[in-house]
Amino acid sequence: MTTLDRRLLLVHAHPDDETIGSGATMAKYVAEGAHVTLVTCTLGEEGEVIGEEHAHRAAHLEDSLGEHREVELANAMARLGVTDHRLLGGAGRYRDSGMVGTADNDDPSCFWQADLLTAATDLVAVIREIRPQVLITYDDFGGYGHPDHIQAHRVAHYAVTLAASSTFRSDLGAGWDVPKIYWIAFPKSVIRAGIEAVKAAGETEGFAAMDPDDLPFACDDDLVTTVVNAEDYVELKMNAMREHATQISVEDGFFALSNKLGSRAMGVEFYRLARGHAAGDRDEQGRETDLFAGL
Repeated sequence: MTTLDRRLLLVHAHPDDETIGSGATMAKYVAEGAHVTLVTCTLGEEGEVIGEEHAHRAAHLEDSLGEHREVELANAMARLGVTDHRLLGGAGRYRDSGMVGTADNDDPSCFWQADLLTAATDLVAVIREIRPQVLITYDDFGGYGHPDHIQAHRVAHYAVTLAASSTFRSDLGAGWDVPKIYWIAFPKSVIRAGIEAVKAAGETEGFAAMDPDDLPFACDDDLVTTVVNAEDYVELKMNAMREHATQISVEDGFFALSNKLGSRAMGVEFYRLARGHAAGDRDEQGRETDLFAGL
């Protein structure tokens, strides 16, 4: 397979999730000539707003955060060089769900309450159009338990199964079987190194006081199968994160790690192979180093 034949599809829950977990990977494969497609499932309407400039957009006030985050997403993708980014079923089709136990989570229009077949069929159309060899999404816990992340996992996997069936919705195009699926991973060893670096810099609260064993998104290292070294693209990732200004601050806490650990903190991204076979070159821990290896 030539570089230009590579097609990567990412399925994320909200604007900013893509940059946090896989921004450097996206920038790297775009730069190498691969076709990268991002599907975002909601506009993140229920997100908590950082700062005062856009505080009025919150769901309990103007409820205009979603439309602003759509702009942030477009700007972030421009930073990464991703020209093909879409909202699942179109803008506003599925609303941000909020956390379990909240009224937002019971909203019939939210992503968590969406009919799984309907949402998966929306993604089938994209899969059959793009025909990706690699799909990136979350694990079955959605990384940290957010309902939209869990739903994105379910939708992505169901859509892959349906897209492969030539007898399912032939009007959406010919069947396509995605060879490899990856789940985003944040290894405990990497998080622990970040915490130690923050402590060494004199911080004692917030991220510095955390224990990776207590963080729901922290992944045991032995589950990590794949590492993408995209350190050359870390500045593109950080600039893309800055575009998500209502949600992310890169000046302190977890996302300031690049200032303390260098480019490896944010420029090396980790994955768990959920479908397909590991192949190609391996790093010193025996992890594959190319998402398209073996294809």
